[in-house]
Amino acid sequence: MSGADIRYWTATPGGPLRGTLRVPGDKSISHRAVMLGALAEGVTRIRGFLEGEDTRATARVFAQMGVRIEAPSDGERLVHGVGLHGLRAPVQALDCGNAGTGMRLLAGVLAGQRFDSVLVGDASLTRRPMRRVIDPLVAMGARIDSQDGLPPLQVHGGAVLHGLEATPDVASAQVKSAILLAGLYAQGETAVLEPHPTRDYTERMLSAFGWPIEFSPGRARLSGGHALRAIDVDVPADFSSAAFFLVAASLVPGSELTLERVGVNPRRTGLLHVLQAMGADIEVRPAGEQGGEPVADLHVRHAPLHGIEVPVAHVPDMIDEFPALFVAAACASGRTVVRGAAELRVKESDRIKSMAAGLRALGVRVDETPDGATVHGGPLQAGVIDSVGDHRIAMSFAIAGQCAQGPVRIADTANVATSFPGFVALAQGAGMGLADA
Repeated sequence: MSGADIRYWTATPGGPLRGTLRVPGDKSISHRAVMLGALAEGVTRIRGFLEGEDTRATARVFAQMGVRIEAPSDGERLVHGVGLHGLRAPVQALDCGNAGTGMRLLAGVLAGQRFDSVLVGDASLTRRPMRRVIDPLVAMGARIDSQDGLPPLQVHGGAVLHGLEATPDVASAQVKSAILLAGLYAQGETAVLEPHPTRDYTERMLSAFGWPIEFSPGRARLSGGHALRAIDVDVPADFSSAAFFLVAASLVPGSELTLERVGVNPRRTGLLHVLQAMGADIEVRPAGEQGGEPVADLHVRHAPLHGIEVPVAHVPDMIDEFPALFVAAACASGRTVVRGAAELRVKESDRIKSMAAGLRALGVRVDETPDGATVHGGPLQAGVIDSVGDHRIAMSFAIAGQCAQGPVRIADTANVATSFPGFVALAQGAGMGLADA
């Protein structure tokens, strides 16, 4: 991409954030709803589907394998399931785009198919580690070739899978989900015992689709030989998308904002607890369940934040929200210490390195460590930020620009469409100063 093709944002202090917002549907649930709907018997209707590049890539992959997927309206999908064994061999490579979730979960599904397939992705995804899913799948009998544990992944069909009790080294919902999805095709029982509980979206959705599964925090167990039955799925608003507005409204004086029907799966809301420990004024108003997930309206008012040592126990439950937390820490009084977050170095970018570099460009002192950082709160200056094509880095510095003493120019923002199409318009409507130019 040439310099002329790179997309920029300019963030400047706007007014207080006010009103009521509904952020897009949950990305993780949208991925899983398409996958299980494709493997189910019957037609699955998905409402609140995230119209992002990542989730659309997953839908395209299943269309390549013979699944008819209709889009009668924005945010709605009708998935005509073909059953567990009804997928057809694709005629070309399956392109996951930027979606690490899509590729890792698809590896589990494809491990049990009769046909060969190849999973590819964009330049960013091609640098993300896949050994963590390849190894347990191979232990189940799958045959998968890779480039030293990196994409593309060549998945050989016709393998006979057998259940196993997996104890992953990394606490990752993607790893757990890949193993469980392969377990649908395996002989015997498949179990996952995690080093720390991770989000249980796959377990909840498998149960909703009628597959017998036992699960509790950090543990899941199922056996092969059953069937998935189509259902209606209502996707709640994505907590990771709501996180940027929770932080912005906490930081900007005079703000008072309500985020409607946000998914508050307890394995997803670590940032909420950390912000409250830093002094944030966030009220959680339970609003029942949606798509089998607890949802709540989140009411946030401006409040002064102070630095803390982030409890390591919360780290796996907020791994996608750390870029937003780094901005909150930069604007808080005192220092904020993050440990146990080495996983951030292998996301869409090395998020510790990228956030530290960006904050330093705005005059903030950041001391990096292999598994975290110490952020020393202080005034933010004007500056130019390279988001390195990472959607969450770009949106986080849009928030930082609301508190800076001059304009913050953010380069390479096109990938925000992977998770949050319409972010600029929604941010502007809430009162933020943000220009897409």
